[in-house]
Amino acid sequence: MNPLAQQLNATIERENPHIYAMLSSLGKAIYFPKVGILSQSAEAKSKAKKFNATIGIATEGGQPMHLKVIQDTLSAYNPKDIYEYAPPAGKPELRAAWREKMIKENPSLAGKSFGNPVVTNALTHGLSIVADLFADAGDAVVIPNKNWENYELTFGVRRGAEIVEYPLYNEEERFNSAGLREALLAQKSKGKAIVVLNFPNNPTGYTPNAKEGEEIVAAIRDAAEAGVNVVVVTDDAYFGLFFEDSLQESLFGKLADLHERVLAIKVDGATKEEYVWGFRVGFITFASPSESLLAALEQKTLGIIRATISSGAHPSQTFVLHALQAPEFGAQKAEKFNIMKGRANRVKELLDSGRYGDVWGYYPFNSGYFMCLKLKDVPAETVRQRLLDEYGIGTIALGETDLRVAFSCIEEPYLEELYDTIYKAVQDVTVASK
Repeated sequence: MNPLAQQLNATIERENPHIYAMLSSLGKAIYFPKVGILSQSAEAKSKAKKFNATIGIATEGGQPMHLKVIQDTLSAYNPKDIYEYAPPAGKPELRAAWREKMIKENPSLAGKSFGNPVVTNALTHGLSIVADLFADAGDAVVIPNKNWENYELTFGVRRGAEIVEYPLYNEEERFNSAGLREALLAQKSKGKAIVVLNFPNNPTGYTPNAKEGEEIVAAIRDAAEAGVNVVVVTDDAYFGLFFEDSLQESLFGKLADLHERVLAIKVDGATKEEYVWGFRVGFITFASPSESLLAALEQKTLGIIRATISSGAHPSQTFVLHALQAPEFGAQKAEKFNIMKGRANRVKELLDSGRYGDVWGYYPFNSGYFMCLKLKDVPAETVRQRLLDEYGIGTIALGETDLRVAFSCIEEPYLEELYDTIYKAVQDVTVASK
């Protein structure tokens, strides 16, 4: 094993042996090279005042070489902020701005010790880093039975982990914290579990309320006290889109200093929060009371980034930073939030009107981009195909009964037509099946 990896492992094991035990075989082996092209280039950047012949970019006239046909469309930006490589950890100013944003929007982070966010190529990349660092073959990844299918690919297919599901809702149609606790305690013989908490939930659009949040934290604490090392990841892809009386912040703050056997990791990003899906700007943040442990985890994260994408795209990081620093940012974001909230409220108004109750129910939703219908008598996939082929409407079938509808991409005046047409498609399928 490389001596740098050994040094990082020694630091982590000294600071918290439980977190060291959470590392995968790859997580233990990975490191960020301190002697190599990047480190030598960084040294040259600060000291090579005459000629810097280190890093692989081309320069012209004292700035990065570029094509006019590209720069003409980006003339508001200095070439050095879009053409050069971004550091593997991301643009330093962006990392600082995002950390400041996290603290402002998550009051429970006050006084907590957590690292500087590391820039990822959006959230899937952040989750992939978690999987690489902590998931080995056979490790349990605990998620609700209403989940984003990419978890299976990221943790299961790529890393060989075992996906362990529990029902998202209990009998009162609230978050099933008892199911989470049971699934975690079932991993006691393994001594380790990875938990992914995704709120607002994809596909259901559900976020727990404050009491449910406390129950979730208690379930994780109970598992830790029972001897299970828990890597808990808050997948906050749709953070901030809270339309009703639910948690208004990430559980990351409550989990940050929960127990020595709990490692809290926040994965979030500008992707959905700032409506810049194609920019692919995300972040991964670790919590720990130990600064040296945080530094070691960051170095291992940078090793994964260096070995996969090398560094994230510089232009999109610059664009997001510019937005965060703009005086108009807050007002413009509030405007879009109100549009999204209006759509969610209109959907709920339609569903509660009584006009569709004979063919479907719906899972509780209060946030995010989506909601899920629960069809009563016809297969969701058959309805999905009918909608697509006969009416030109796209939805997502999940399992036998569930049909996910993204109200985020349907303007409010058209929502009634959308749900009326879904209802008609269900009726069509019902008649055809008799």
